[in-house]
Amino acid sequence: MVMMTKEQYIESLRKLNLNLYRFGQKVENVVDDPIVRPSLNSFAATYELAEDPQYEDLMTATSNLTGKKVNRFTHLHQSTDDLIRKVKMQRLLGQKTAACFQRCVGMDAANAVYSTTYETDEACGTNYFENFKKFWTMVQEEDLAVDGAMTDVKGDRGLSPSKQADPDLFLHVVERTADGVYVTGAKAHQTGYLNSHYVLVMPTISMREGDEDYAISFACPTDAEGITLILGRQSCDTRKTEEYNDIDVGNKVYGGHEVLVIFDRVFIPNDMIFLNGETQFAGMMVERFAGYHRQSYGGCKVGVGDVLIGATALAVEMAGCAKASHVKDKIIEMTHLNETLYACGIACSSQGTQTKSGNYLIDLLLANVCKQNVTRFPYDIARLAQDLAGGLMVTQPSEADYRNPATHDYIEKYLKGVASVPTEDRMRVLRLIENMTMGTAAVGYLPESMHGAGSPQAQRIMIARQGNLEMKKQLAKAIARIN
Repeated sequence: MVMMTKEQYIESLRKLNLNLYRFGQKVENVVDDPIVRPSLNSFAATYELAEDPQYEDLMTATSNLTGKKVNRFTHLHQSTDDLIRKVKMQRLLGQKTAACFQRCVGMDAANAVYSTTYETDEACGTNYFENFKKFWTMVQEEDLAVDGAMTDVKGDRGLSPSKQADPDLFLHVVERTADGVYVTGAKAHQTGYLNSHYVLVMPTISMREGDEDYAISFACPTDAEGITLILGRQSCDTRKTEEYNDIDVGNKVYGGHEVLVIFDRVFIPNDMIFLNGETQFAGMMVERFAGYHRQSYGGCKVGVGDVLIGATALAVEMAGCAKASHVKDKIIEMTHLNETLYACGIACSSQGTQTKSGNYLIDLLLANVCKQNVTRFPYDIARLAQDLAGGLMVTQPSEADYRNPATHDYIEKYLKGVASVPTEDRMRVLRLIENMTMGTAAVGYLPESMHGAGSPQAQRIMIARQGNLEMKKQLAKAIARIN
């Protein structure tokens, strides 16, 4: 097997026939669409860095399924060292793209489905584990990109899936045949879907009796018949289509995307099904995926944070105030917050344990602590970045005005900071901070930090469940000598 190069990966996407709509129009060429392309570039970086010998230890691994070298994003973790390398890899990609590189969800989904199918088969006599191994071996052999899809639109949050007024508000089986099933529903907030060859679908919540048709996990091509895609809107997204967009977009090359994925009677063959009605195992799949993905945020968001801290440090240097004590203190605080996130990601990885299937699961309590911090600290880092960048970050003239001979000299003169720093460089850094804290990249750095892998209350519920409060009470009783 030969792993795909960045160029081969991009060309492989041209073979897909995605049914995508954006801004009210059908997109005929998804790969070269100016709104989508930055997200593809971010995703492609996961292939590009895997080709670089200096990153081989982080970006590749040896497959337990084939014994061959694979991209780590397709790897099934075989040790706590694998879990740690995963977090380090994610930080690296965040540093290189300053955006969501979108591939973590598929990796986290694969590891959750792998161990859950093993235990489902053990209890129910099903054949899901072999189905998944066959599918994932193909993914590794062909070096494919897989999107993980968990989040349903959910409708009335006070009702279970089977009690909704519209049954399609949770993805479900609408027809069963001897050869497979037909599914209908939607998956929301899908990052990476447009840049993936397959989608790996999971239930979105724990299921109960009566929800059997909703306890479904499967894989299918991203361009399967019956799938319609609608691109999500991002702040400042149309800057990507402007004639002068080299400075104003903030991050010219990289970005992210989110799509609403609609399944309208999509056929799933039996050998691509990994859960089908076993409600008692839906919760296990959800909990394990959420744990892996909460671990991921201790890597990817830290890498993006590294770039934001660096941009902020440049901005204060260009303004001539880097030596002020309060400025130094705020940069230190940003670094402290960012490294705390990383420490949690490494901690939950180092305390991982082996599942019955053989792959490794992170420490779920520490993973939830990691993600709980992620719901807060990036916002604090972004606030400090905006504080130090100053108002010019959001009031400076457009690049079109900077390029206009009638106004160029005024902007060049009056936006000057430190004399030795070109005005254009200062404008670029300020636009980068704007992009990361309130533009297109902010989608992946801030709201995604809040809601991705579960909103804050989801982690608090898991922390309460796994915090072993009774044990702590016994410790206190022993010290206080209470019988």
